Amino acid sequence: MTLGVEEEFFLVDRLTGMPVDRGPLVVEAARAVLGEQAQPEFFEAQVEVCTRPTTALAELRSELALLREVMAEAAAGEGCLLVATGTPAVPPGRPPAVTPGERYGRMAARWPSLVGSYDGMVCGCHIHIGVTGRGQALALANHLRPWLPALQTVAANSPFSLGRDTGWASRRFVEHARWPSVGPVPLLDEPGYDRLADHLVRTGMLLDRRMIYWYARPSEHVPTLEVRICDVNADLDTVVLLAALVRGLATALLPEIADSRPAPCPGPGLRAAHRLAARHGLGGDGLDPVGGQRVPATMAVERLLARAGPGLAAVGDLEVAEKLFDRVRRSGGGAALQRASYQRRGRLSDVVGDLARATLAAGE
Repeated sequence: MTLGVEEEFFLVDRLTGMPVDRGPLVVEAARAVLGEQAQPEFFEAQVEVCTRPTTALAELRSELALLREVMAEAAAGEGCLLVATGTPAVPPGRPPAVTPGERYGRMAARWPSLVGSYDGMVCGCHIHIGVTGRGQALALANHLRPWLPALQTVAANSPFSLGRDTGWASRRFVEHARWPSVGPVPLLDEPGYDRLADHLVRTGMLLDRRMIYWYARPSEHVPTLEVRICDVNADLDTVVLLAALVRGLATALLPEIADSRPAPCPGPGLRAAHRLAARHGLGGDGLDPVGGQRVPATMAVERLLARAGPGLAAVGDLEVAEKLFDRVRRSGGGAALQRASYQRRGRLSDVVGDLARATLAAGE
């Protein structure tokens, strides 16, 4: 299976740490090197980079490092820093501006309460794996459902928002959930997906199919399954680990799908598992993805790693994934690192500065 990653970043003032509306200028500068791999995002204080499809983790890591380096240089040219975090630690000085464009303008007009607030900006990391078509993407999404909370645990990287510690490891999870359709993927086959998607657009619940924001969804523009549950992370090892786990798990599940085994149905415990993952990250309890019992979050991730193990081994990624998870577990994850930055002197500027350095240092 091919791999691809989309990363969203904040642009913040180098002195205040506040988000700044310089995205269009930064993207224009970065495109001189990156072309269409540099993208604007919904708010002008955000930018996005997109890798090309690859089958090698090492190649994915190298490309992500290059994309970050070029985008950070473009940001520096506009007097700002590139920061990888799920929510901005320092509040903006004014409500965020929406990036000009017909589609973004329609979204802003349809959901003004989500756009005009200070806490509407979030940045995620979206992982794509290549599939044969929409039917296979949906089958994989159905079978992946119980394991995505553990993946979310690894990725939690947004404890601070609007100048305070929110008490969450992933505050992005809470803020992003205010948009329509955000949540676990419904159990659907391809005809069922088409009926539901058409209904959501026709009734005005969504602007278009691209606004289907399930935690895992078929891409509408490339033949991939897109996993959207993760916060963006400054630590590049974490991003590579997340991508490896998604592909390893999908590779392990494909034979079961080919044998027509039914997808597991976690029931109401699935949303509880996602909330626990967002609340605690690696530093608390999670839910066992199979039995539903409360277990240490690191144990839930270990079980994810074991479930993905045959798939990881099949593509040669098992040893790398185990080493990367050991590093992330020892660090405590992104949320713990942000809190450690704050505890040194009680300054959010330290959090922002460390995030900016880690985002760029990933390429070294």
